Order: sequence, then structure tokens, then C-alpha cells
Amino acid sequence: VQLQASGGGLVQAGGSLRLSCTASGRTFAAGSPGGWFRQAPGKEREFVAAIDTWTGSTYYSDSVKGRFTISRDRAKNTVYLQMKGLKPDDTAVYYCAARNGRIVTSHITRAGAYDFWGQGTEVTVSS
Repeated sequence: VQLQASGGGLVQAGGSLRLSCTASGRTFAAGSPGGWFRQAPGKEREFVAAIDTWTGSTYYSDSVKGRFTISRDRAKNTVYLQMKGLKPDDTAVYYCAARNGRIVTSHITRAGAYDFWGQGTEVTVSS
């Protein structure tokens, strides 16, 4: 399985970006979740957003809630992260993650619950 993340770049504060993560190499089981995590320089990887494709529920960290939107295009095997109102604190390398099979809701924000990871795409927000 390969996860290809793209869409990162340099943007001014208040701007928008849309990240994409396309999976190839296998067909995921129904209900497999998709997630986005990020890691800023000198910090640990943190949860950003996730989508439970079985229920359609979405989950966000408090720091991005109301500004970021996660979505999925099943036909394209792609998960998106629409980011609006970007802040300098959003500067990080963003990683997409996937898991084959359903996930316990309480685990969906945990990096360890995901089996596959993309290579990361860098987002830089200037003030």
C-alpha cells in the first residue's frame, strides 16, 4: 500500500490550502478510516483530523476545529483536508494515515491505530 500526500506549500496567514492523500496498491475494507496528523519542528506528531467512513463521522483537534474539513472521495480512493484560515501555528509536515478495517471510535485520534502512512507534505504559513 502506498499513500501519496500532496498539496502542501507556502501560504500567508489567513490563506487556504487543500491537501490530498491518494491510496494505491490495495482496496481498503468498508469502513476503513482516514486521518491526518502533523508534526511541527521540535514537536511530537499530533492528531489533526479523521473520518470514519463507516459512519461518516468526522473528528478534529480543538486547534483546527471550524477551520479544517476532512472529506473522502471513495471513487478516487482519496482523502482530502481543506484548510482555511491558516495560522503560523499550523506550520508543520502533514501526514496522512490509513487503516484497513473499522476502528474503535475512541482510537481514531491515535497515531498507533493506523497501519499505513504517507510521506508527508510540508505546510508553511507566514505571518
